[in-house]
Amino acid sequence: MKKNFKIEGMSCTACAAAIERTVNKMDGVEDAVVNYATENLTVTYNDSSVQPPAIVSAIEKIGYGAVPEQEASASGKSTVRNTAGENAQKQMKELQTRLIISLVFTIPLFYLSMGPMVGLPIPAFLDGDMNRLVNTITQMLLTLPVVYMGAHFYKDGFKALWKRIPNMDSLVAVGTSASFLYGIYVLYQLAWGYSYGDMTMVHHFAHEIYFEGTAVILTLITLGKYMEARAKGKTSQAIEKLIALAPDTALVERGNSEVEIPIDDVRLGDTVVIKPGDRIPVDGEIISGHSSVDESLLTGESIPVEKETGDHVICGSINKTGAFKFRATKIGDDTTLSKIIHLVEEAQSSKAPIAKIADQISRYFVPAVMGIAALSFIVWLLLGYEFSFALSMGISVLVISCPCALGLATPTAIMVGTGKGAEQGILFKNGPALETLGKADAVVFDKTGTITIGKPSITDIVPLGNTDEETLLQLVASIEAKSEHPLSEAIVEGANGRGIALRDVSDFNAIPGLGVEGTVDTRFITIGNQKLMKGSGIDPSTQTELYNTLSDAGKTPLFIGEGSELIGIIAVADTLKENSANAIAQLKAMGTQVYMLTGDNERTARAIGSKINIDHVIANVLPEEKADLIKKLQTEGKQVIMVGDGINDAPALAQSDIGIAIGNGTDVAIESADVILMQNDLLQIVAAIQLSKATIRNIKQNLFWAFIYNTIGIPLAAGILYLPFGLKLNPMFAAAAMSLSSVSVVLNALSLKGFKPKFIPVNDLPSAHTDVTVVNNQFNTSDSVTESQKEGTNMTKKLHVNDMSCKHCVKRVEDTLNAIDGVSNVQVSLEDAQATMDVTDAVTDKMLCDALDEAGYPASVITE
Repeated sequence: MKKNFKIEGMSCTACAAAIERTVNKMDGVEDAVVNYATENLTVTYNDSSVQPPAIVSAIEKIGYGAVPEQEASASGKSTVRNTAGENAQKQMKELQTRLIISLVFTIPLFYLSMGPMVGLPIPAFLDGDMNRLVNTITQMLLTLPVVYMGAHFYKDGFKALWKRIPNMDSLVAVGTSASFLYGIYVLYQLAWGYSYGDMTMVHHFAHEIYFEGTAVILTLITLGKYMEARAKGKTSQAIEKLIALAPDTALVERGNSEVEIPIDDVRLGDTVVIKPGDRIPVDGEIISGHSSVDESLLTGESIPVEKETGDHVICGSINKTGAFKFRATKIGDDTTLSKIIHLVEEAQSSKAPIAKIADQISRYFVPAVMGIAALSFIVWLLLGYEFSFALSMGISVLVISCPCALGLATPTAIMVGTGKGAEQGILFKNGPALETLGKADAVVFDKTGTITIGKPSITDIVPLGNTDEETLLQLVASIEAKSEHPLSEAIVEGANGRGIALRDVSDFNAIPGLGVEGTVDTRFITIGNQKLMKGSGIDPSTQTELYNTLSDAGKTPLFIGEGSELIGIIAVADTLKENSANAIAQLKAMGTQVYMLTGDNERTARAIGSKINIDHVIANVLPEEKADLIKKLQTEGKQVIMVGDGINDAPALAQSDIGIAIGNGTDVAIESADVILMQNDLLQIVAAIQLSKATIRNIKQNLFWAFIYNTIGIPLAAGILYLPFGLKLNPMFAAAAMSLSSVSVVLNALSLKGFKPKFIPVNDLPSAHTDVTVVNNQFNTSDSVTESQKEGTNMTKKLHVNDMSCKHCVKRVEDTLNAIDGVSNVQVSLEDAQATMDVTDAVTDKMLCDALDEAGYPASVITE
């Protein structure tokens, strides 16, 4: 099972790492991931071994709070979802109150302590050496309210320190406590000096008061937290917009009247009434009326969609002009909107593999900083500098260090990226999908329903002799209406679309593999291929050139004969989607290799490949062979995207590095995919890849600045430039820099909100050509791939595996390795941190290490 928990009390990624380690060690927990940016914990667990209350208890024992997310209601809005925005606003108001009160006392304190240094006047009763003690007591009294407003830093920080899981609050608490206590010490020294008339002591300590440092540090960090909270709130705007789409009530027919009821009370089969301007409350099928519906916030498609009887409508879309009634077919968690919200929440709560860099550093960051601060303090004392100078250096190190910037670098970008994708109808299921998509170098398309519409239609009507086009289509459609063949359905729909009335048919006969025949009025008509024509005494050779031309264009020509005369040809084809050729050209311009899989013969496959400029076409592919073809490309070192929409695409979608399902595809295909496109437009694939690359680029920028900030800031705060250049970082400036670093990372992530896909103008794209390589399934069958793996030479590999902490970790490592084809006899030792296994020569060291790294256990090969 999977359960989400709202975490309370986290102040940095050290907290998140501690919670992850604690929960992952619990028996029955398969995986636990904390998203610091969303303060969300996602736990996958075996409910027969552990239950949510036990997880909450474990988290509370290490000093944090956890609230399990409640089940969603029919509207798709759980209590946690409803209160998420309220909690964020409450947190913002609390921070704002703390900040205002802190500023009220910090500003006069700062003026009182720093004003005389720049010649600013202060009240006479606080000025001069004779009033130094009163001045110091006043500064202390102004500091106390600020310390009180920042009490949570001390409460949480020292608690975390006591439990040996120090966090950012611990750094602030230790630094400001040292500063404040030293101020008390100075206060006593001043009192001693005045009591005994020792003005030398008074002069010595008069400039070593650190009360203003304590207050300013706390105020600046509170300011940073407030700005960070405001910025983080903007990262979740996409999900809030989606949640707000569902109306609270629905107008339904009950008996002979229309009743407005809460959306949670809508039942399957209810008749829902929609008027102009209404939001659609649940998914359903229109049973009367027609209108245009704006689905832009769900699909990214800005043009309203015309809807009529029989069409489906989705929850959250807006009715524009007309009025209609529909039957509720999906309610609650089953609605499209609820599923989209769930997918976006899952994606925003997950971690991309690149986040592991920051996680590993965050685990040791705070203890290392405290060690550096202590070392800095001791070194400066040993170098003969005064206690106050050494203390200032130590405090600067503590308050400039920022694990928050590291922790926010990845999740904020993931949140904005997935939210931006949702706005454009691109749904990423998780962070790894968002990261991997931009790295792929090969895209494999299933043809039917993906590149093509997936439904045949009439493309050509060629009457011969004295028969006109309308009469020819009427004769053929009347007979084909008796057949259940897909091509027959296309012809009948074509006739209906032209308003052609069908005639009565007698003597109907379907000839398997050849065609159909029947009598319309008194005319006996034969429809089918060349073999049927010849068997019926009709010579089709006069139209061989036209037949081949149509076939070479990827169409299926049907001969129509009457008696011994050929009276026409009708061609049917599964037509290309509007933007298929453009999307493929865009992908190729990005340097991506494009493949098409089709069950069609070589001639048809070549025709379609030529139309859309695909260089690599694989024909005569059986549905069960698709996954093996993907696997073969992967063994060649390619990172493969598979795009499909049908049930038979599901294994290939699962096998690929990234599976993309077209939004109107089957539920099975969507379930197997990593990315879902709400629009039936392949240009969305180009947009998704560009969004992935933009997000990863943003994450790398965030990580770079977070690393650089700490790499430069900590040595500078420790005084590395003081001896050669006399440069020293004041603790107050260090606190300001720390606060701004977190805000800058979040603001950089927010820059993704301006993302727009960049398509190369059609005129600037490479021109299409017909030099298409068509291979009749060069990879053969799945057996050939499997045999090639089985024939590999067995060898023993030994890996050093990091971060295993319990038997649960051992099992995860075993399962991960056993899941790799060609790996057997896996043995894992927790004590030695090693894994030994037999592998075929098809299994590379990189494959093993990458798999374990993805599972959260960095590994390296042991060479003996």
